[in-house]
Amino acid sequence: MRKTSLDCVYELARRDPRVVFIGSDLGAGTLDEFKEEMPDRFFMEGVTEQNIIGMAAGLAMEGFIPYVNTIATFITRRCFEQVAVDLCLHNLPVRLIGNGGGLVYAPLGPTHLAVEDLSIMRALPNMTVVAPVDKEEMARFVPQTLDMPGPVYIRLAKGGDPVVSREADGFTIGKAILMRDPGDFLLVSTGVMTNRALAAADALAMAGGLQCGVLHMHTVKPLDDAALLDLAGRVRGIITLEEHTLVGGLGSAVNDLLGDRLGRKAPPVLRLGIPDRFPDKYGTQDDLLGYYGLQPDAIANSVREFAAVT
Repeated sequence: MRKTSLDCVYELARRDPRVVFIGSDLGAGTLDEFKEEMPDRFFMEGVTEQNIIGMAAGLAMEGFIPYVNTIATFITRRCFEQVAVDLCLHNLPVRLIGNGGGLVYAPLGPTHLAVEDLSIMRALPNMTVVAPVDKEEMARFVPQTLDMPGPVYIRLAKGGDPVVSREADGFTIGKAILMRDPGDFLLVSTGVMTNRALAAADALAMAGGLQCGVLHMHTVKPLDDAALLDLAGRVRGIITLEEHTLVGGLGSAVNDLLGDRLGRKAPPVLRLGIPDRFPDKYGTQDDLLGYYGLQPDAIANSVREFAAVT
């Protein structure tokens, strides 16, 4: 997914002289072709995330479209004030590409886990927040960022994730994709959790039990209000899935919308995600997803328990 996103940036730069790339201490070999062909628009800075956000803001004010790339925690937490004041306050067209969103860097521990990136980015006015499910969807999405007004945060997954998106569904920023028609319940997911949602829905259906729809909410902000409100009136309950803290992410966004717009008519919501505490385990991304009950079998069990009381 990361390679696909950077390849897309390279292609955008080849056809549009406004596109520049700024990296923060990325590994050797990153976008070598870009660096060789367009050295005046390729910048590899050190571990200076606050500085590169200010640098990107200045370039954007001069008419460029900067794509800034580094590890997700560093491009969200470390330089939060610069993102808020330099980019969002001025509504500048800077694209922030965060490597390893969620639990991808599980072997490195809490310092590298971006499990609150969606919540802090969606809290900022003017910011668009997107988490594609796989590399094919990433390829459909990135070209659409070229002429978008305002800043965009792009959450990348580990890479090598299964391709579950379909070309026929297309991609429109702010428009969710219904991957599976709703039945008794609706699973609402973002990023790579959508492939877990599909697997959980299959497991539930194969067991002869519950029929669950899957709504892929690749854009967490702005949320696709119309799609969600329409589907909410057709199911017994909604389950949100996110590789993210339960505070302020997709589940919170869904609850905010349903509470504000439907009030007591809103269906019950079960939010599945990471609890509000620092991680106390190391391992692989899959290990920690299992630890937090976010793998398909555990999701299916949670849905069954939810259904029993709904």
